[in-house]
Amino acid sequence: MSTPLPPAAPASPDADVIVVGGGPAGATIATLLARQGRQVLLFEKARHPRFHIGESLLPANVPLLEELGVREQVDTIGMPKWGVEFVSAEHPQPAYIEFADAWDKSQPKAWQVRRAEFDEILLRNAEAAGARVLEQTAVTGASFDAEGVTVETRGEPGPRRWRGRYLVDASGRDALLATQLGWKQRNRRHNSAALFAHFRGARRLPGRREGNISIFWFRHGWFWFIPLADGSTSVGAVCWPEYLKSRRVPLAQFLRDTIAQVPALAQRLEGASLFDDKVWATGNYSYSARRCTGERFMLLGDAHGFIDPVFSSGVYLAMVSAFEGVRVVEAALDQPARYAAECRRFGRVVAHGPRQFSWFIHRMTNPAIRELFMHPANPLRMQEAVLSVLSGDIYGRSPIFPSLWAFKCVYWALSLAMLPRAAQAWWRRRSLVRDHGALPGENVLDAPF
Repeated sequence: MSTPLPPAAPASPDADVIVVGGGPAGATIATLLARQGRQVLLFEKARHPRFHIGESLLPANVPLLEELGVREQVDTIGMPKWGVEFVSAEHPQPAYIEFADAWDKSQPKAWQVRRAEFDEILLRNAEAAGARVLEQTAVTGASFDAEGVTVETRGEPGPRRWRGRYLVDASGRDALLATQLGWKQRNRRHNSAALFAHFRGARRLPGRREGNISIFWFRHGWFWFIPLADGSTSVGAVCWPEYLKSRRVPLAQFLRDTIAQVPALAQRLEGASLFDDKVWATGNYSYSARRCTGERFMLLGDAHGFIDPVFSSGVYLAMVSAFEGVRVVEAALDQPARYAAECRRFGRVVAHGPRQFSWFIHRMTNPAIRELFMHPANPLRMQEAVLSVLSGDIYGRSPIFPSLWAFKCVYWALSLAMLPRAAQAWWRRRSLVRDHGALPGENVLDAPF
């Protein structure tokens, strides 16, 4: 029998802003709001450090980390990432691209990070800024009235209610408010599953390229290969859900069997062993919420939506939403007449990022995009524009969009030139992108098998 909650909370607030979730989005906005002198109360269901996938950062993360004052700490734990390697069995040689060749030459690198370490740096930074952080405290529900918000929690220090003037939902894939309000919807155009693990003893690229992420295409999707500073390597397959459902052996063996389908990757992992004896899996993880703001709340990062991780955009989009969300909270608390306009502006920003990445994500298995990535060229500065997207430079810092449109026109022309192959790939993808099982939100991404 569950422990009953105490009587309803008094009218006086426990905080100006309640933040649900201590990942990159929640920790970032908690830091920025606490620096303004606001009372910030952050609830995190786990205790940091805790495992999380999504270890690859973008160059556009760097100025955000500098503004938060944690760049040096991230540099200490991170593996320098100067670019990307693409490997295709249909091409004799890999293709290498470097972030230094993007439109903006001032952001040539990012890092690969253990998320347990990275997320803890951001969370402790929020505490140092003055936010009150309660770990191992899960928010189970929220209700709103004319004066503010009441949230219910379980865990430390026991079941109770808390009162705030505004609520920031940064609950990640739990998607607290989107689920509670019925706003959560599957991404009908992208429906993938993933299985992944960490290996020791993997063969890395030589020299400066050692920390680069490698992308391997194969029949059922693509693999990531992410070298980490502690000597381990994150390896994962993103594939059609039907393929993951075909598993008839233990997950570790299934991952090994899948790796064996990619000879170039199998060579890198010859003699390698599982780092922590765990293999992880998740399915149907692409989703979005119909809205990102409400009367006294907002949704940040994965709490609003999650797209395929092929371009490592998750942490960056989460942190951008936090930086942009500060203005929404300021309006709600200080200038209510501006709140509606700030919500509209924030909605445009939140939609823009996934839209730019999704154009490429939806075409990753198309032979035309593979040809263009495997044979990079820069007429009309098209390569620089595409690299800018892959770097996260998508919010107007560089004038990339005319060149980006030129690249898309070349893609469509090439698709027409190889129409039978392109049409076959499109039809196969369309037939495989179907609903499979429940909506994400049960934290299967963080569950070992």
